[in-house]
Amino acid sequence: MTVIILLGPPGCGKGTQSRTIQEERRIVHLSTGEMLREEVASGSDIGRQAKEIIEFGKFVPDELIIKLVANRIRTPDCLNGFNLDGFPRTLPQVKALEGLLELNGICINHTIQFVVDDDAMVKRISGRYSCLNCGEGYHVEFHKPEIDGVCNKCGHNKFQKRADDNEATVKARLTDYHLQTEPIIKYYKKKGVLSTIDGRPGIEEVKKQIDNILG
Repeated sequence: MTVIILLGPPGCGKGTQSRTIQEERRIVHLSTGEMLREEVASGSDIGRQAKEIIEFGKFVPDELIIKLVANRIRTPDCLNGFNLDGFPRTLPQVKALEGLLELNGICINHTIQFVVDDDAMVKRISGRYSCLNCGEGYHVEFHKPEIDGVCNKCGHNKFQKRADDNEATVKARLTDYHLQTEPIIKYYKKKGVLSTIDGRPGIEEVKKQIDNILG
């Protein structure tokens, strides 16, 4: 079993690379953000608690995230391995994850940090939007539909922008990220399991850096 952790600020490209790892290496992409949005959409207890926190640009409390991850990594599709996108974000989450993995005789193989400056992240995230029908992602500057107003993937003509993808909320999320996540980077570095990549280039260049690490 292969376990990979991808660390980096919101919108740095972790999700894109995580999905590529899943497609090419059959190592399941686990996004805490996606799991939370599914809970919100379902109207579950966890979803209702998380909704208000997410809309204000804050991170959901550890106990809710840990419960989601603990349930997910025990599912059959994770037997070959999984790569975590957006988890762990805090030192308590790191300890909880280590405990979960130890109980199952699993160890972390790679921890990869994406490095991108805050100004670039604000510009990247605040310009994101997606197709209302299929969820295909776009950007007002970096990735527009080939035909204006028409989704490349499904041909739908209606789009949506996440409520938390605005400049003020993005800055709040980045502040939280630095406060909560940077101690994790120091922790994994001290343990000797941290690799760092430049998250600023295009998708293919970032992928090459990851492939060099994973082999």
